[in-house]
Amino acid sequence: MAGKKQKVNRHSRVRSDHRTELAEDYVEAIANILEASGTCRAVDLAQQFQVSHVTVNRTIGRLERDGYVTTAPYAPIELTKAGCRLAEASQQRHEVVYQFLLAIGVGEAAALIDSEGIEHHVSPETLEAMKAFLES
Repeated sequence: MAGKKQKVNRHSRVRSDHRTELAEDYVEAIANILEASGTCRAVDLAQQFQVSHVTVNRTIGRLERDGYVTTAPYAPIELTKAGCRLAEASQQRHEVVYQFLLAIGVGEAAALIDSEGIEHHVSPETLEAMKAFLES
């Protein structure tokens, strides 16, 4: 019975991770675009993610509802304080995972791609172990 409960909890965490993955990717992209050009518009995100303008608008609507961004029709997208915190945390996790993969011998191209997916699912415990490994 304990094995079954553990399995349910594991899958529950994975589903939760998937729900936050899109938000993390978008706020991280918005932060990067804002840093590079000073302004972020839906068209920038559509190009980056290779999705339609409609898909971006729906996602931005959810991010606005959840308090991560602010925007208005025909206005640029801005990160709120909560959005900035989420973007920074996501960028830091991404960098730790990326550096860890490089350190264990994964090639740069694969590490870049793999870290993008792993960063959303790594537990705080595993992330701390990766940091400790990199510091040793």
